[in-house]
Amino acid sequence: MSARVARELTYPEIGATAGELPAGYRHVRQSIHLGRGEDTFLAASDALLGWDIHRRAGMRVDADAPTAESGSDVILRWFGFTIPCRVVYVVDEPDRRGFAYGTLSGHPESGEERFCVERGADGAVQATITAFSRPGRWFTRLGDPIARAVQRLMTRRYLGAFSG
Repeated sequence: MSARVARELTYPEIGATAGELPAGYRHVRQSIHLGRGEDTFLAASDALLGWDIHRRAGMRVDADAPTAESGSDVILRWFGFTIPCRVVYVVDEPDRRGFAYGTLSGHPESGEERFCVERGADGAVQATITAFSRPGRWFTRLGDPIARAVQRLMTRRYLGAFSG
């Protein structure tokens, strides 16, 4: 089933997770050390780009493509929530791989989230999640403290999913 939906991105700062995060949003930047070496880097980045990290975190994934590609749509489902996103850019460098997706209309939040695996000069590999978001629907505005708690939970689940 194709994830392509007739929806638009819900925020104007497209691509901002690659630099300074915009004002007016909640900001998240969390990392986890994954190990060392090329095998660790390739396994983690392949799992990320192939949507396995999202699946391991408990999401159902319906994506346009088997790997994250710029411009492709993905619909994530979690406990009855439908979470439509569009990949806004992909990072594919020798020591850094990942992607960012932005929220589409119908998403509970409005903003962007970046998932990146990096290998340092010393061989250490880490995964980092960077995001900016704010409530995007009436129920997330009304229940903003709960939405923040869910975002913290999902960030932990994504980072934990890198461990297998």
